Amino acid sequence: MNGVNQRVRLQHARRNLIQSLLLLLFMIAFMMLLGWLVWGRDGMLLLVTVGLVAILFHPVIPPRLAMRLYGARPIQLSEAPALWNTLSWLSDRSGLANCPELYYIPSSVLNAFSVGKRDHTIIAVTDGLLRKLELNEVAAVLAHEVSHIRSNDLWVMGVADMISRVTNIMSLFGQLLFIINLPLILFTEISMNWFAIILLVIAPSLSVLAQLALSRTREFDADLNAAYLTGDPDSLARALMKIDTQQRDWLEQLILPGRGIPDPSLLRSHPHTAERIKRLIELSPRMTRSERQGFTASAERDDEVFGKPISRSPGWHITGLWH
Repeated sequence: MNGVNQRVRLQHARRNLIQSLLLLLFMIAFMMLLGWLVWGRDGMLLLVTVGLVAILFHPVIPPRLAMRLYGARPIQLSEAPALWNTLSWLSDRSGLANCPELYYIPSSVLNAFSVGKRDHTIIAVTDGLLRKLELNEVAAVLAHEVSHIRSNDLWVMGVADMISRVTNIMSLFGQLLFIINLPLILFTEISMNWFAIILLVIAPSLSVLAQLALSRTREFDADLNAAYLTGDPDSLARALMKIDTQQRDWLEQLILPGRGIPDPSLLRSHPHTAERIKRLIELSPRMTRSERQGFTASAERDDEVFGKPISRSPGWHITGLWH
């Protein structure tokens, strides 16, 4: 039996799908509107054509190159059989054609993320995550990343990022045209569409807000699917709480004046942890632990193969992630 409330799961799944489609459609329509304002109808059609080609052949950084940037190394099956068996089980259950590769990042931050395309992906886990979380909690985090891969979220967010970049370029180009033509506007009777100018100025901000909202929706959906894969929403909820607690501990030390002040929801790439945990609790029916799928309960931890715990403070990486 799967320890997930199926009725609630389907409700959340439908809502996440609708929100994701609406946000993507908004970003595409908004980009087309800017193209029409800057270049007219022909320019808009050209932009759509170029955009479709870029979406179909969207380039990504080679996964192994991304891992080298983080100083990561592959985790072999022989040194971490519990991790590999868990990931293999999750991949099979989710229907992935290829099991992702596992990489180890020597960092005390509690973090995990995936890179690459659906047919070749890497899931990276940090030293802090492996040591601070219980095995069922690590399994829940891996299930979250597998869910991202299965749902093609890496591609979806890559497309959203590309749309935001194109929107920024068009906004800058439109503002540059306005500045160049400013003398004509001031000293002649040429009329100006001020609505278009204002729209060009605020376009990057609107696009980023939509992109962040899409990211939050995909995170909710990955939580939902991870809970379904493991049948254990509680383990993911506990993992999220531990990760959030550690992040707040060192962030509050770095930025003491902002202690206790939450980030505005609109400016977050991930939903508030409290809201994520609330949704996970809603998924969990009243079942005893023995009734759940304890597929990692008998496995032994692999901590000893990674040497001494990493104790250095987190640092900012050029990719924008703490490691």
